[in-house]
Formats: sequence, structure tokens, C-alpha cells
Amino acid sequence: MKIVILDDYSNAFRSSSAFARLKDHEVVVYRDTVKDPEALAARLREADAVVITQERSSLRREVIEKLPKLKLIAQTGSHRSHIDIDVCTARGIAITALNDGGGQSHSTVELTWALILSSLRHIGHEAEQLKRGVWQTTIGTGLRGKTLGVYGLGNIGSKVAQIGKVFGMTVACWGREPSKAKAREAGYDVPESREAFFAGADVLCLHILYRPDTRGIIKAADLARMKPTALLVNTSRAGLIEEGALVEALKKGRPGFAAVDVYEEEPVIGGAHPLFALPNALCTPHLGYAADYQFENKYTGAVDGILAFASGHPENIINPEALRS
Repeated sequence: MKIVILDDYSNAFRSSSAFARLKDHEVVVYRDTVKDPEALAARLREADAVVITQERSSLRREVIEKLPKLKLIAQTGSHRSHIDIDVCTARGIAITALNDGGGQSHSTVELTWALILSSLRHIGHEAEQLKRGVWQTTIGTGLRGKTLGVYGLGNIGSKVAQIGKVFGMTVACWGREPSKAKAREAGYDVPESREAFFAGADVLCLHILYRPDTRGIIKAADLARMKPTALLVNTSRAGLIEEGALVEALKKGRPGFAAVDVYEEEPVIGGAHPLFALPNALCTPHLGYAADYQFENKYTGAVDGILAFASGHPENIINPEALRS
């Protein structure tokens, strides 16, 4: 089989144990992303199977219909919305995927706290100043006694909240009723209103599942209520915040700082994003899931699916109807 690995920015696939297991197949790895459907189809035109890294590329009708040889899509991660499953099924293209969203949460929790600590203690700035021969130029903000706001107390939000408690923070939660009920059960604060939640947080983290009904759920008015000393952290999805609202809010100083790991269009190449120009924004290139064990697990699962399919015994197929077409 000819197998194409898409969007492997950090060359993680060739470093994984999964790569050697495909020694009997032709493997092509692309380390950049192309968004144009024609260009993406050109990369995949001779492929029998393709490995999609997370949601970095979308396989929609305009691409799939140009791939007569494609038999299998191996999806890493639990995301599905970037694949046109109905079109794949109609064309007999099977999709193998594992529902492994839970394992991803640990690395995202770690990154969330790395961003919080780096922001409040000015770690990046102070490290660069030290290299330039300057000693201690800022005073950091401590966590003990501050209020951590967690919007969405799901798998990731719950772990973030637990760590905040260990740091001696007051944990306040907001979200749908299940999140609020879970918060009360855990002994966390549930403010009397959404307005009070945004106004009271010293650090506010977004851990909301991104869906059509949560797109733009964070409004400019919410951000305007935050303290000028507050930090907003988004390691979930950029689309949760009303378009353009965060840049304008940071320019106005409410909140005073933001740490962001996600963007409307990814990858962001050439430094072309308005957040990057702001001195009160710490920006990272979607590192939430980019940890060694994550890629090992995800690529292992994808290769398991490919080899099972090649052997005539497909596994973890989310559209089994494609096998009968």
C-alpha cells in the first residue's frame, strides 16, 4: 500500500515505533499543511491510505472525489468533524479511528498550567533579559489566595481545577448545569451569575467543548468585565471567543493578559496573527496535545488500523457500511 502521512510538523511519525511497522509499505510524510483542496488532492491522488494528524487537514467532498485509489483513512484522535464521513462511505472509503480523547487531557492540562505560570511569573521575558545581562526586571504574581475561574468542568477542566486547589486558589466554575452541579459537589464556588464569574476571576481558563452551539460563546461583554490584572487562558478552541473580541479586549486592558494556544486558522505561518503583536499576549503553536506519548499512542493506533485493514481484518471502523459498498 502507498500510505501518506499528512501534517506531521515535528516529524513525529518517523520517530515513533509505528513507523518501522510499515516497512513493507511505501510511506510518504508531509511536514507542512496545504489548505487548497486541489493541492491536498494532488498529494493524496496515488494514496491507498492516509493518516490524518488530529484536525490539521480536512477531507471534504471536493477532495475525496478526486481520490479514486483511496481505500482507508486513519484518523489520529477522537475528532470527526473534519472528515465527510457520508461521502467516504458512499465511495467505499473506510475510516479507522479510536475514541482516545481522554488520554489527550493530561498533556493539555500540563500545557494550561505551563501557560499560567509562565504568564504570571514572566518566565519567558525574564529568561531573555537574563541572557542580555539584566537581572530581575519584573515582579511575578503568586497564585495562593487568587481566584481560578474554570469555564467547563469536564475532563480537562476538572483536572485544571484540582491543581488550582493544590496551589491554594479559590476555584470558581461556570458552564452548563452538569458542570455547575459537579462544581458544587467538589466544593468549588459557583457564582450567582455569569457576570460575577468573569468579574471575579484572577485567572480564567476555557475548557468548553467546541460545537456549533458553543461557537462565539465568550462575548466581548464577558471580557470587558474581567479585571485589568486578570489572565485569560485558552487551550480549547479559538472559535469559542467571539471573532476579534480578544484582540480588542487586550488592547483595552480587560483582561490584562492572555495566554493562547489555539487559533481560528491553523497553522499560523509567518507570524501573521494580530495577537502576536500584543505585548500582553503569550502565544504558543497549539502545543496542548503535542507531547511525546500522545504522538506515540496516536500513530500506533493509526498504524494498527492500517495493518488490520491490509490483512483483510479491519478494526475500529467508524463507517462499516463502506466495507460493504
